[in-house]
Amino acid sequence: MTPEQLAAAIRGALQSAVDSGDLAVPVPDEVRVERPRNRDHGDWSTNIALQLAKGAGVPPRELAQVLAARVAALEGVKAVDVAGPGFLNITLDAASAGELARSIVEAGEAYGRNDSEAGHVINVEFISANPTGPLHLGHTRWAALGDAMARLLKASGATVATEYYINDAGAQMDKFAASVLAAAVGEPTPEGGYPGEYVEELARTALAARPDLCALPPAEALAHARDLGYAAQLQDIKDTLADFGVHFDVWFSEKALHDGGAVEQAVARLREQGHVYDDGGAVWLRTSDFGDDKDRVLIRADGEPTYFAADAAYYLSKKDRGFDEKVYLLGADHHGYINRLKAIVACAGDDPEHNIEVRIGQLVNLGGAKLSKRAGNIIELRDLIGWIGTDAIRYSLARYPADSPLSLDGEELRKQTNDNPVFYVQYAHARTANVSRLAADDGVHRADGFDAALLTDPTEATLLAALGDFPRVVAQAAHLREPHRVARYLEELAARFHKWYDTCRVRPQNADEEITDLHRTRLWLNDATGRVLANGLDLLGVSAPDRM
Repeated sequence: MTPEQLAAAIRGALQSAVDSGDLAVPVPDEVRVERPRNRDHGDWSTNIALQLAKGAGVPPRELAQVLAARVAALEGVKAVDVAGPGFLNITLDAASAGELARSIVEAGEAYGRNDSEAGHVINVEFISANPTGPLHLGHTRWAALGDAMARLLKASGATVATEYYINDAGAQMDKFAASVLAAAVGEPTPEGGYPGEYVEELARTALAARPDLCALPPAEALAHARDLGYAAQLQDIKDTLADFGVHFDVWFSEKALHDGGAVEQAVARLREQGHVYDDGGAVWLRTSDFGDDKDRVLIRADGEPTYFAADAAYYLSKKDRGFDEKVYLLGADHHGYINRLKAIVACAGDDPEHNIEVRIGQLVNLGGAKLSKRAGNIIELRDLIGWIGTDAIRYSLARYPADSPLSLDGEELRKQTNDNPVFYVQYAHARTANVSRLAADDGVHRADGFDAALLTDPTEATLLAALGDFPRVVAQAAHLREPHRVARYLEELAARFHKWYDTCRVRPQNADEEITDLHRTRLWLNDATGRVLANGLDLLGVSAPDRM
């Protein structure tokens, strides 16, 4: 019996009690069951009696007692206890609990997926690094967490688009173009420009595409240096992210906002809402009415739009594209953006508590990492991938909340020991695959039998309990936007699997031992564990190797 099946059965028991007149309460559309913290309290627990008691006009324990009698009569339920103020603690019989192993294997990649976020249409924007240099350690945390967050939301039924905002407008791009052109003609990096070997590489790329670059008139040469260098650097960013397992649905250009008139249109729309005013020759947005510390300039007195104007136009673009919820994942130095972005939302007539969510990722320090030879003063993501590996980086970043500063040891992440969490979890999956291979060699096949009632060892009950909790963990992690909950769950699941593996044998101990349904049923449980480990790792963008 899966948690979903049990929840539906409890709801059916409640409906039966209402229909018979034993209870007079509205029957909710959904009943939630959760895993008790203490395994001595049963396999599952529900607080439905506490939720309904006030409306029913009866004490929670009294309502719980009525419901307990009906739940206890359900097929597959061994016992029901009323605990505390009115919790129902439910223990399943071995056959019902063990049936979960077969359900997981048969569900395959779909196990853990749920509809808890169905109906939500969400835009998740993350990284959005300037296209003036390579991705570095500072971008890595949101690359891992943002992608995992989007995977979790999709697995929980939400309609999600991941988006990268390309900051390809403004003075920074002028400095970038001047830097590339200077490298192409053999001149020093201009003041305030971008140094590093990567700029020289971009210059060589530009010269290969336009051999006459240095002979062109200065303005024309600068424009070509900008366009060719930008295209090459953006492709480098895309290639690096692909190596990191991150793929965006939308690459949105800031320059396109300006060139297409979206900034001017945004100012006009906000003026229609009554929140734009003119003062000192500039155009202002009255954001202080909505929690910002001061009003913000949209158009300077010289007629030039500000970055804030582009932010407003970008928000409206997301709104116009049908995204009801917009998630912004920003770096540690962006705390000041929270109130001003929420003020844009309010000025646009939307709800800042619903239509936008701004998350700040704290800094990451990585011991042992070397500065990039290409960029000179940063730790490139490309180098981290080559040194540590995508799996170790992504998992290590995913297992901590984004709002906590993080210090990692690069050499520790490279170690293949149980002290390394990613190795510990991946090794558990590889062990399930190895058990399956060796069992097949011994003649143990799932198709030849399954008897869930045979899974009576305490380690089997504990392992099954953890497997059954996976869909809840996924739904909760998606709702809270916290991928670390999945990582910590996987580590606990791996620990329970290793303990079970040490206690219960899937394969016969020798050639004389008869192969029975106990071997086959345990193989189902082994393979179910491997499936959940693989599904969970995939949600974090981490591979599940069959051999290690």
